[in-house]
Amino acid sequence: MTLDEGAKAPAFTLESADGPVALKDFAGKTVVVYFYPKDLTPGCTTEAIDFQKAKTKFSKKGVTVLGISRDTVAMHGKFAEKCDLGFPLLSDPEGKVTKAWGAWGEKTMYGKKTEGVIRSTFIVGPDGKIRKAWRGVRVAGHVDAVLEALA
Repeated sequence: MTLDEGAKAPAFTLESADGPVALKDFAGKTVVVYFYPKDLTPGCTTEAIDFQKAKTKFSKKGVTVLGISRDTVAMHGKFAEKCDLGFPLLSDPEGKVTKAWGAWGEKTMYGKKTEGVIRSTFIVGPDGKIRKAWRGVRVAGHVDAVLEALA
């Protein structure tokens, strides 16, 4: 399943280091939801740090960033501490939310087809609908593209 722009964002409640976080908690606000494969790996670390570096820019726009992976809450805690992240990392251990958002599927890694998390980012508008979606994200320059789409 893939989410098209204009579609209603699938609801979720997932655990973070600070307790449960639900998409409905942000009703009436704009939220960036990004899915990434694994804590403390090179690409995922760069992406998280890029989002953190732009945190002030997102905040000025009234936008909250949420990162989601299948890692545990404990692993997210280590990741957030090591990278000094100031936004919630949500744990989706069974991948139900990842799949509902179309961020799971076949991909090619090192020339080999595999199934896993497809690095994806979504802007969810105040109305709960997908305003913009990126799939198969390349980390370099991505956060800038997200900020540009919010302008």
